[in-house]
Amino acid sequence: MDTLWLVGMMGAGKSTVGPLVAKRLGRGFVDLDGAIATAAGRPISELFAAAGEAGFRRREAAMLAEAAGLEVVVACGGGIVMDPANVALMRRTGMVAWLAAPAAVLAARVGDGAGRPMAGETGAEVAALLASREAAYATAAHWRVETAGRTPAEIAEEVVRRWSESG
Repeated sequence: MDTLWLVGMMGAGKSTVGPLVAKRLGRGFVDLDGAIATAAGRPISELFAAAGEAGFRRREAAMLAEAAGLEVVVACGGGIVMDPANVALMRRTGMVAWLAAPAAVLAARVGDGAGRPMAGETGAEVAALLASREAAYATAAHWRVETAGRTPAEIAEEVVRRWSESG
């Protein structure tokens, strides 16, 4: 198992914790949304606007396949687990850590989140989205790491510990 995949909702801390985990493991870090935006030459919010969610998800699956099996830590977009093919690929090529937090915490962290396609949603909208994805996160993940009330360093330490114990 080579790749450490970080999944979870927007605001869970994947892009913040990922580089800390990568540094502790002596690996590279890939922010999948950032890689998609760089390859497309435009921000994710523009990709969503131009191609819709389906078009974005196609790009996301292609970028996921490029990272699969590499010895890196990858912060995935929040909806990546909704495609069973993505989940199968992640589980086949690495370990999947679900960074989890309650909807109210996620909504507060993201706020109006400029450049995020689903930013600015109300707490109720975030709760509904989380509820629609929770089973997929649980199916994808080898383990769940709670992020509410914890520092990025504490979260990273737990992810590294669990990764080390798993292999």
